[in-house]
Amino acid sequence: MHLLLVEDDDRLARALTRLLEEDRHIVEHAPDGRTGLELASAISGLDVVILDLGLPDMSGLEVARRLREDGIDVSILMLTARDTVNDRVIGLDAGADDYVVKPFAYQEVSARLRALARRAEPGLRRVAPRLEAGPIVLDEAARRVTVDGKTVDLSPREFSLLEALLRHVGQTLTRDQLLDHAWPFSVAVTPNAVDAYIHYLRSKLGDAGSRIETVRGVGYRLADG
Repeated sequence: MHLLLVEDDDRLARALTRLLEEDRHIVEHAPDGRTGLELASAISGLDVVILDLGLPDMSGLEVARRLREDGIDVSILMLTARDTVNDRVIGLDAGADDYVVKPFAYQEVSARLRALARRAEPGLRRVAPRLEAGPIVLDEAARRVTVDGKTVDLSPREFSLLEALLRHVGQTLTRDQLLDHAWPFSVAVTPNAVDAYIHYLRSKLGDAGSRIETVRGVGYRLADG
């Protein structure tokens, strides 16, 4: 999809842009509402605006209202730290299609984008991705992992780490990349947490866990052989 990310937090914007591009999305970035409005009007074929509620020059609510007033029919996914029902209703009334509440993990944003894509093309039957490496199969829609056909019970963090590794089979992912994928952006956590959860993941996968290889001083990769 062609995405416009309107986000003033540089660290969050860089991390989110990298992850979205790794998922083969085209990402434009606007650091404020005014730039976001200009890009949204100028970009042809824009699919989704990922819009932060708290922007330095105007609120995300105002940006959403102006997009709708200008007749720009693009899906809007709003990022917000506000989690009350009233806040969500106000955002939806302003023109947002969906919400992600901060702090969030990347897989939630990814899932919301897939849902928006399905709504945009109701006549298209989409097949939910199945990620595989040898005996390991991850079904994203069912949130289910099997090894040799047997279900493996994983925690949300373990599931997210395995998903990242399966999306990049044979490639080395740094601990920071794995942190960005599996932990909410505003949660303080050290790279050592990745090592602990990789240990848990290997144990739960049994013999198949040996496919997760340690790349000393860098991170981990999932062997493709």
